[in-house]
Amino acid sequence: MLVAALCLLAFAGAKVSGLGFVFTVALPYAAVAVFLIGIIARVLRWGSAPVPFRITTTCGQQRSLPWIQAQPLDNPSSTLAVLGRMALEVLTFRSLFRNTQSRMGPNRRILHFEELGLWMGALVFHGSLLAVVTRHLRLFLDPVPGFVQTFQNVDGFFELGLPVVFLSTAGLCAGLLYLTYRRFADAQVRALSLAADYFPLFLLLGIATSGVLLRHFLKTDVVAIKAFVMGLVTFQPQPLDAPSPLFLIHLTLVSTLLIYLPESKLSHMVGVFLSPTRNLANNSRMRRHVNPWNRKVKTHTYAEWEEEFREKLVDAEIPLDEEAAGKAEE
Repeated sequence: MLVAALCLLAFAGAKVSGLGFVFTVALPYAAVAVFLIGIIARVLRWGSAPVPFRITTTCGQQRSLPWIQAQPLDNPSSTLAVLGRMALEVLTFRSLFRNTQSRMGPNRRILHFEELGLWMGALVFHGSLLAVVTRHLRLFLDPVPGFVQTFQNVDGFFELGLPVVFLSTAGLCAGLLYLTYRRFADAQVRALSLAADYFPLFLLLGIATSGVLLRHFLKTDVVAIKAFVMGLVTFQPQPLDAPSPLFLIHLTLVSTLLIYLPESKLSHMVGVFLSPTRNLANNSRMRRHVNPWNRKVKTHTYAEWEEEFREKLVDAEIPLDEEAAGKAEE
C-alpha cells in the first residue's frame, strides 16, 4: 500500500503543474544527501562500537596442533584467511550455501536436507542488481567509459527482442519474484517477516517494473533523460518540461530507496565489512586477547601458587613442576 501510494503521488506530480521541480530536482538531491550522510553516520557508529573479544563466527576446525587439519576459510586464523573468507561471502554468499531445512519424516524422525533456493535467489538478485546499476552509469558519465559499454554488450549478448532484453533485467525480476514468493510461501519465514522485510521487496519490484516498462513498452526519450541526469550530476539541474508519469514514478521510487537504505536492513551491503563475527581472525589459541575493560588485578601464576603451597604438596606426595621436569630430564 505504501509503494502504491508513492506511485500515485509521483503520478500526481507529473500531472500537476509546479510539482515538476519537487520530484525531478529537490527529491533526488535530498535522497542522495540523506543516503550519503546516513551511510557515513552508520559506518562511524559501527566503527566506534567496542569489540573487546574475538567473537568470530566459525563452522570449521580451528588451527591448533600440527597434526589436526584446520579449516582456514571456515575458521580463519590469519588476515589472509579472513580476506579469503570475506571475499567468498561477499561474492558468492557462501554462508547461504549451507542453508538447511528440517522436516518431520516417517516414524516421526526429523530429516535435514539442503535448501539452496535462498542461495540461488539471492545470488541471482544481487548479481543482476549490480549489473543493472553498472549499466545505468552511462546516464551519469560523459563520455561513457569503455568498460560500461563492454559490460552492456556482454549483458545483451543474446540480442533478444528490440530493444535488447538484458540478462540482468531478467535475473533481477526473477530474483525479486522468488524472494517475494518465499516470504509468502514459507510458513516459517512468513511468521518471522515484518513490514520492514516486505517494503524493500515491493519497492524494488516497483523500480524493476517501471524500468522494464520504460525500456520495452513505452516510448522514452533517452537523450532527454541523459541530459536531465547530467544536469543533476553537474549541479546544473534543468527540470523536465513535461516529465513522463512513469519516469517520475521510477525516479521517485529510486529516491525513496536511497532515503530508506541507511537505516534499514539493506545497509548490510556496508555492514558485512564491519561485522566482527566476519572480519576478525580466530587466533585465540595463538595469542592471548585481554579485555581492555577489565580492571587491573594482581595475577597469581602457577609457579607462585606452587611455591605458596609447597609444603602441603610435598606432604601429599604430589610432584612439583620442578621435580617432574628434573625426572623427565633424567
